[in-house]
Amino acid sequence: MSANVAPEYIVKRPRLSEKSTFAMNEQKRYTFDVDPRASKTEIKDAIQKIYKVRVVGVNTKVHQARARRLRFGVVAGALTKVAVVRLHPEDSIELF
Repeated sequence: MSANVAPEYIVKRPRLSEKSTFAMNEQKRYTFDVDPRASKTEIKDAIQKIYKVRVVGVNTKVHQARARRLRFGVVAGALTKVAVVRLHPEDSIELF
């Protein structure tokens, strides 16, 4: 992606699960669904601009949804990119 893309287009939504909520509360790690074309530095800059926090590190993974069997054959699941963002110990994000 190019540098002139708005941060709202890079970070799509926070991913809330039992595991990610534990990481938020105990380890200052927040999980977000992001644009698959975004790099780690673009994700870091977007989180810092949107939430006004200091990002220490970013880990990413590409998640393939499971294939589904429908009446006209097998349909491959969508690819999504997930970013786990580690914040400075003094910062936090209020998601809810």
